[in-house]
Amino acid sequence: MVTQLISRRDLQLARNLVESSGLSFEENFDVLVGIFEAGALVAVAARQGNILKMFAIAPHYRGGAALGELATELIRGGSAAGCETFFVFTAPANVAAFQALNFAPLVHHPQAVLLEYGGGLPRYLAANRHLVRPGRNGAVVVNCNPFTLGHRYLIEQAAGQVDHLYVFVVREDRSAFPFAVRLQLVEEGVRDLVNVSVLDCSHYAVSAVTFPAYFLKDADAAATVQMEIDLMLFGRQIAPFFHVNRRFIGTEPYCRTTRIYGETMRLLLPDYRIETVQLERLQAGNEAVSAWRVREALRREAFEELRRLVPKSTFDFLLSEAAREIRKKLRTYSRRH
Repeated sequence: MVTQLISRRDLQLARNLVESSGLSFEENFDVLVGIFEAGALVAVAARQGNILKMFAIAPHYRGGAALGELATELIRGGSAAGCETFFVFTAPANVAAFQALNFAPLVHHPQAVLLEYGGGLPRYLAANRHLVRPGRNGAVVVNCNPFTLGHRYLIEQAAGQVDHLYVFVVREDRSAFPFAVRLQLVEEGVRDLVNVSVLDCSHYAVSAVTFPAYFLKDADAAATVQMEIDLMLFGRQIAPFFHVNRRFIGTEPYCRTTRIYGETMRLLLPDYRIETVQLERLQAGNEAVSAWRVREALRREAFEELRRLVPKSTFDFLLSEAAREIRKKLRTYSRRH
């Protein structure tokens, strides 16, 4: 019988089982469940949003019903919470066991396989089929926290080099500006570019789904695997659907992680016949235009500086009543992204 694990003792038992299975125990989860036999915890798993993680089963109980019981309970609870599709990472040796539970592999990496339950990717692609254009197309993946003249410059330059450009906006809500606002500002900022389509990344680019930190203990190794899985998913599933053979990035003077991501992109995407094209960032005042500069200017109420960094549509929003809570949040927001 699957039981929710709540007590301090249960959490310690779960940690012991997870870590003895070679995984990292993560404190962040919505629900943690387990199976006890004769008073001993023999199986454990957790759900965080639509990500199922930390599946650990004691050696003598592997190959039985425990995996299915844990997954079924987590999916049941997640469905009740409004999730429509679920994701899990596992070692390549365990893929068949999850496939038997109707999980479909999305990416096979030598160290981890990403699987999905619920058919989310086919639905995502079907919902965007009307945007598919023939030709030699390109893609840009952006966060836009918020949309700046730098983003506009990158998109405009990229659009001039391809038949059609897809601008994928990162859905993950870990930014000062909520996803709905970021998407709206991008759409307004490129509306005049006739060969550009703006769409939501959903779960399939630069998201918690494609960044499985818990699965690998070594932080540096995890970062590399995260980037590779994200790019493999793009190369194998997203790019072919939209006929993308060029992915554009800007030069990155500030963020080391973003620079490494760009380097990984140049190494990995040629395997999928996708060229990585790096474009110089737009400069303003001898410094690259960045969303961080915009947030700092807004926080300081330096409105003339702000006007030089963003399109009119973004500027008007930033000073509007609709942005009041965001302006308040920026007083204590210090992240680069």
